[in-house]
Amino acid sequence: MHPRISRGLLAALTAVLPLGGAARLSAHDIPARVTVLAFLKPEGHTLRVIVRVPLEAMRDVEFPLLGPGYLDFARVGPLLPDAARLWIAGSLDPEENGRRLDQPRVAAARISLPSDRSFESYAAALDHVSGAGLPVETRLIWRQALLDVVLEYSIGSDRSSFSLRPALGRLGLRTTTVLRFLPPGRSERAYQFVGDPGLVRLDPRWHQAAFRFIALGFRHILDGMDHLLFVLCLVIPLRKWRPLLAVITAFTLAHSVTLIASTLGLAPQALWFPPLIELLIALSIVYMAFENIVGAKLERRWLLAFGFGLVHGFGFSFFLRDSLQFAGAHLATSLLSFNLGVELGQLCVLALAIPVLSWLFRRVVAERMGTILLSALVAHSAWHWMADRAGTLRQYHFEWPALDLALLAGVLRAVTLLAIVGGAGWVMLGLVRRLRGTAATGAAAVEAGPP
Repeated sequence: MHPRISRGLLAALTAVLPLGGAARLSAHDIPARVTVLAFLKPEGHTLRVIVRVPLEAMRDVEFPLLGPGYLDFARVGPLLPDAARLWIAGSLDPEENGRRLDQPRVAAARISLPSDRSFESYAAALDHVSGAGLPVETRLIWRQALLDVVLEYSIGSDRSSFSLRPALGRLGLRTTTVLRFLPPGRSERAYQFVGDPGLVRLDPRWHQAAFRFIALGFRHILDGMDHLLFVLCLVIPLRKWRPLLAVITAFTLAHSVTLIASTLGLAPQALWFPPLIELLIALSIVYMAFENIVGAKLERRWLLAFGFGLVHGFGFSFFLRDSLQFAGAHLATSLLSFNLGVELGQLCVLALAIPVLSWLFRRVVAERMGTILLSALVAHSAWHWMADRAGTLRQYHFEWPALDLALLAGVLRAVTLLAIVGGAGWVMLGLVRRLRGTAATGAAAVEAGPP
């Protein structure tokens, strides 16, 4: 090789190789799954937050390494507070009585082994993080290490109302946070959420919980396409206000019963039960659509609305269960508020759908033909949902329960739920009879004419 070319090639390799090595060291991939453990405890004028995160989630921080990727414990210590401020303290954003707290003091930061179990309680976690770190000669792959941090915020009083806006979702592709709040003189409250949940009130007032769950129920009914299509199938052939009132009331009463009962633990706890309910919800849409196509029997539609409403109530409860952790001490208020939000969402949809349907059947297409076309479109979508959900349900293995106390408790819960459903059905039957009696009286008065 020509000497001039060889010298140029050597210079190029000399410049490129360090860059390549630095890129391999600094290019931290975003972890697929990250679990964050945290305690929050107000004590006097200090809000203490103890957090554990995987060290690999601390991207853009170059930790000193030894050999094939071991942490250099002799030099890593000074970098831990900076990593805690950048990736943890800046992502919590706590508030006291609605006022954002100042930046915290990093009271302690240390590396822990993946086998460490000190975060099972607040006291054990505080003692562990505040204690001596791992020996310098420890050999720990940096991707297996855990970062434990104690943050201290200055507060006015430990009796204040606290909240935070955690933005820990950026730590990984899927970040799960398990947060435990220890208010003074009261029992511990646990929260678990995925990603960034927005504002989390750790001790909400009743009206704050009510507004949160009204908005949650309203958004859920608007996002739940299967529930909306079922309600649409219910009201497509209805034009008079009395049958419409009976159908909507039956659906509302039924799903309210099973929503509350399931949330309170009266529903089956088996793993196959939620996918079964999702399948039945799709089946309810298909059935109502086909009934509209072949000709609906309006006098018994309220009964179908009541029966299928029981199924849809279970579906609402599965969504609500994960959100009840944000209710604080106001479980009953949150349940009723969520149900109110669902009803408000339904009413808004009906207030738009019924005038549009009336206009279409009056100006665009004949009512019978329009009912068939709309119902066929709905049935087509619901049929695909039903097939997909049936495939999901087949993946679960059903076993007959053993004859023990757990079975007896399940039977008692089922009997209680059936009694509640029976009472609601009796109330609904009385309402339907009254509506029909009022309608018959009005028709007789019209036929009789003026005296």
